[in-house]
Amino acid sequence: MKYIIKIGLFVILFCACSTANAQSAAAIHKNAIVVDTHGDILFNQIKSGIDIGKLQTTGNFDLPRARMGGLDVQVFSIWCDETGGYDLANREIDSLYSLIQRYPKQITLVRNYTELVQAVKEKKLAAMIGVEGGHMIENNLDKLDQLAKRGMSYLTLTWNNSTPWASSAAEETSGKVKPEHAGLNDFGKKVVARLNELGVLVDLSHVGERTFYDAMKVTTKPVLVSHSCVYALNPVPRNLKDEQIKAVGKNGGVISLNFYNGFLDSTYAGKQKKFFEKHDAELKDLTKKYGRSNAIDTLITIHQAEANAIRTPVSVIIDHIDYIVKLIGVDHVGFGADFDGAESFPSGINGVADYPKLTSALLDRGYKKGDVEKILGGNFLRVLKANRN
Repeated sequence: MKYIIKIGLFVILFCACSTANAQSAAAIHKNAIVVDTHGDILFNQIKSGIDIGKLQTTGNFDLPRARMGGLDVQVFSIWCDETGGYDLANREIDSLYSLIQRYPKQITLVRNYTELVQAVKEKKLAAMIGVEGGHMIENNLDKLDQLAKRGMSYLTLTWNNSTPWASSAAEETSGKVKPEHAGLNDFGKKVVARLNELGVLVDLSHVGERTFYDAMKVTTKPVLVSHSCVYALNPVPRNLKDEQIKAVGKNGGVISLNFYNGFLDSTYAGKQKKFFEKHDAELKDLTKKYGRSNAIDTLITIHQAEANAIRTPVSVIIDHIDYIVKLIGVDHVGFGADFDGAESFPSGINGVADYPKLTSALLDRGYKKGDVEKILGGNFLRVLKANRN
């Protein structure tokens, strides 16, 4: 009987602790300023014509789910591949302006730290603009200035394609850019200097190592790495090596973790390859109809159970955070999910509504309230304020 009573007491205490932990996580999440430094929904919005002010059954972002997830700040990525440029960037910015005009009580454009804090006080989603790829300024500082006037808060110096003035990680590692031509040229250094003058964050996701270190030499302000992970945990070209992570720490910048399974989990690429091989004929047919990217999304939807089985656990995101924290401290890490920019995220992380799960996972790993608040958004706010108050 005593044994049974002890077991019963243990169960009661366990349940009570679990409830208390859940309440604590919810309170911390609610009171924190939660920031996502990279989301790709705008390109999808202009392509499909969806209204992300309303709840959607596809994709990872809309305003109702952002509110569900306690998201306070979303940096909307302005993205196009190397075939697009300045005009397409402006079309995407126009689409964000239109969204804000339709839902002014829910979302507002912010350009600096002061406006961001005010938006949070007003319980509106603070919308920021991040231009993902220097090719969109078309080698023209006047166009850079115009994008800044429209609200550009950061410029990612390259996407996967290099520009005439900066080499990308993809092309430095593939050998497409020869070592003697890698990094920033004189115009590229002027771009970084101009961004500093304007108070626009220098974003070093996607850039090659040579470009990374050249930019670090030029910048006078803390940098952002808007959506990248740790190379030591998954050695893909898009992730940061230890010396790069240390350089960001020394600079006072912040690294926002990408949630894409392919950047988080070193085993994911192999599992994904087997999935594609199993459904090769179907994938080829879908690609003919919809193009490669949409074909992959469709294949995943058709075989959802199989696709879910190869997703990595949420704990892997926290593993990458742990690694950075141990290397340079808790003041230099945040979240840049890459929602709507990748096809697969960790189990249970299906969109912006799931941000509270990250708060719980951080607390479960032993992070204290103040550190969780820094990771959720405080670190980004510090860097933003240092660039443009």
